[in-house]
Amino acid sequence: MFSRRLFCLNLIFILTACNSPDTPMLGKLSIGIVSYGESDRFIEQYSKLIEYLGARLKMIIELEPIYNERRAITLINQSKLSIVFAPPGLAAIAIAEAQYIPVLPLEGVTKSRSVIVVKLDSPIQDLTELVGKVIALGQPGSATGYYLPIYNLYGLTLAEVRFAPTPKQVLEWIASEEVVAGALSLEELERYRLGFSQTRFRILYIDSHKIPSGSILIGPTVERNLQQEIHKALESASSSMAASAGYIPNAKAPD
Repeated sequence: MFSRRLFCLNLIFILTACNSPDTPMLGKLSIGIVSYGESDRFIEQYSKLIEYLGARLKMIIELEPIYNERRAITLINQSKLSIVFAPPGLAAIAIAEAQYIPVLPLEGVTKSRSVIVVKLDSPIQDLTELVGKVIALGQPGSATGYYLPIYNLYGLTLAEVRFAPTPKQVLEWIASEEVVAGALSLEELERYRLGFSQTRFRILYIDSHKIPSGSILIGPTVERNLQQEIHKALESASSSMAASAGYIPNAKAPD
């Protein structure tokens, strides 16, 4: 299924190139997106940008939906991704450890807040009441699901910490009472809670730290002139295309 999706995305560019017989293909670039298993949604969301970049750069562009942050870190450390649309925690790791270069910011700053969630009818009203309880965190690489919750829970003795592969899994564990609380972003809570008709959730704690936006990153193995061409192409994309792909053109990448 995954290879078929990549084939379909490649086919978009190949068909476009066929309409311009004098346009040679100069190589291939891969774009990594953390999809949490929702590959179909992301393929539709990025299809116009993929087609545009392929025609603009005269290259085959592959979209690689990545299951979660842990897998993304592996691919980044192996320099297997030319471009990454990275949430803030993952972006920080890619920049510091793998020399990826930030070029443009992603949207979604206002809802990139870390929250710890319980069921609506849970008797727990304070973080200190999580002592001796089982909770769920996200994967290393997630600022909102992993790093900030660890900071906020520091000093508490927990019965167990489970690491959910996706934010939706955090809510599933809470709903099934496998854990009493779990961490994710406010944006993720609002997106996934709609799929739980039998369970209502309550925010137990919301972190006050301002989290920088994620970034579009270009890998260190991409030749310098091509890096500049990619940056220019992303900046020149139409506002509707950039909005669909979730980034802000003509803006400075976050520090």
